[in-house]
Amino acid sequence: MSTLTPPRAHHATSSPRAGVRHLGPNWYATVMGTSIVASAGAALPSPPPAVALRAVWALSAAALAVLLTARAVHWARHRDQARRHLADPAVAPFYGCLAMALLAVGGATLSVGASVIGEGPAVAVDAVLWTAGTVTGLIAAAGIPYLMVTRHRIELGTASPVWLLPIVAPMVSAALGPALAGHLPAGQGREAMLLGCYAMFGLSLLMTMVLLPLVFSRLVHHGPLPLALTPTLFLVLGPLGQSTTAVNNLADAVKSALPAPYPAGMAAFAVLYGVPVIGFALLWLVFATAMVLRAARRGMGFAMTWWAFTFPLGTCVTGTAALARHTGLHAFTWLAVALYVLLIAAWAAAGVRTLAGLFSGALLAAPRPAPAAAARTA
Repeated sequence: MSTLTPPRAHHATSSPRAGVRHLGPNWYATVMGTSIVASAGAALPSPPPAVALRAVWALSAAALAVLLTARAVHWARHRDQARRHLADPAVAPFYGCLAMALLAVGGATLSVGASVIGEGPAVAVDAVLWTAGTVTGLIAAAGIPYLMVTRHRIELGTASPVWLLPIVAPMVSAALGPALAGHLPAGQGREAMLLGCYAMFGLSLLMTMVLLPLVFSRLVHHGPLPLALTPTLFLVLGPLGQSTTAVNNLADAVKSALPAPYPAGMAAFAVLYGVPVIGFALLWLVFATAMVLRAARRGMGFAMTWWAFTFPLGTCVTGTAALARHTGLHAFTWLAVALYVLLIAAWAAAGVRTLAGLFSGALLAAPRPAPAAAARTA
């Protein structure tokens, strides 16, 4: 668990540097949650008004630019704090959010922003962001577990859904890569990219299968998560919805890249895999919602962990929309719409509270010291 730094005598927001100093990698979740509203809406059979999706996409792109700049300043001026983040097992996994923010904005640029800036520039932007996000995601997927084993001191019974963040990033690459691969010339390059996406699907899925039992075991044997961390239970939906999205998008893309019988087999696999996984995602959604309601009754307040409600839920929207496209089943269409309504509500709630915290300075202030009893309990 991270060590909380006592607040300074003066107000934490009295200096711009104080705010930047405590700007962690978890803030990239705001970009992820905003961009998925645009891309998930575009994936629906009957999408929302285009002007609304374009506005949300532009907001996510602007937020990414601001955060990349602020985090660069953070590393330049407060390298000691940045190193503490990497050494903290509660913070380091959030570096996976950087990769997913790059990928999410790139994918939304191609699916939504192309109608604003043109297809050619949108493809170029997506190519840059997808490449940067994929490289960053693979480094995080390998590097963060390495730090957990060699540098972090993790006590028994402290497994967290946050551990999923770095290993889900390659799955996001696998889900968004097929749309970009379609703009490559037919041949070795396109085939290599699509099969590379399948490889990233596999590495992320298998690591998820390793970590999920640890998370559930922690819940069963040690009880509910602390109130502020309870929303992170929604992070489990991320690899479930994103993997369903990935296999369905790949099944569409391989038709023009691989010879028979692979396209037919991959199309069948997309449905045979996606339907059971979405079923499990719905079960976990009910479980996570019940735990959040329980925490709310016990006084759970706003924290940046509320952004865990957004991106994972958005991946379930894109996954169910893809199943509706491949099966023609209206039930999946209505399920995707219902999940999208929940996504909008979650995004609005997290966004409003985040803006309020920014204007008040509370979210960028130095962490307050925890009471001794609470620290021992955590």
